[in-house]
Amino acid sequence: MFLALTYILPFLGVISWSVTLPEVGVDQYATALSDPLILSVFWRTLRICAMVTLISVTAGYTIALLWVRGGALARLLCELCIIIPFWISVLTRAFGWLALLSNRGLINSWLQSIGLLDGPLALVRNEIGVVIGMVHFLIPFAVFPIATAMRNVDERAVMAARGMGAGRARIFWQVFVPMTAPGILGGALLVFVFAIGFFVTPAILGGGRSVMIAELIYLRIFQSPNWGLAAAISVVLMLSIAALLALLLRQLQPGGAK
Repeated sequence: MFLALTYILPFLGVISWSVTLPEVGVDQYATALSDPLILSVFWRTLRICAMVTLISVTAGYTIALLWVRGGALARLLCELCIIIPFWISVLTRAFGWLALLSNRGLINSWLQSIGLLDGPLALVRNEIGVVIGMVHFLIPFAVFPIATAMRNVDERAVMAARGMGAGRARIFWQVFVPMTAPGILGGALLVFVFAIGFFVTPAILGGGRSVMIAELIYLRIFQSPNWGLAAAISVVLMLSIAALLALLLRQLQPGGAK
């Protein structure tokens, strides 16, 4: 009942806006699926989310490996690196990266002061800054499912591979990584779903030049009011996320990947 009141009913209201504003019909969906600007934003969002997912899962796998199988000091450092970012709001993180990456930020100023650069690197108001900010926020969400999968690895399989003469690299790539594949898939889909709905980080670090789908919905509601079109884009986005979640649940079920 709580979920119905807080999620389903408002979403039904959004669906009704999409087919009634400014007039009854599905014209807004036709616009959402054919307008070149909207489609370019969709493709940009998918491209950025794919890059963020790849980087986050790769970094998250490394951190999870140190967290689960490293020494006491490595585990402590990993736990601090995972937990401390949750104490900092997404808005504070975004402005922190803006201070670091801007033309007069700490990174560009330091690189120019030591003579490595003649001019500042363009690290904000583009996709580079957006990807960096989103990866920083989403890495912990990749770590948790991967670490869980690593803790569930049957050590007998690793020991058997070692007993058969396999080297450490072969054991890792042919035994350990396949056995943690559900965690990798779960982390990837979790990060991708979160990334699709990002708003604050792309808005600040993208500077209006790397607009993603959530920011486009905001603009269509508050700056160039077209509530019906914004609702239609929202519905398409929600259905896409639902399809990804259904894929996740199917793949994580026993025998789901067959």
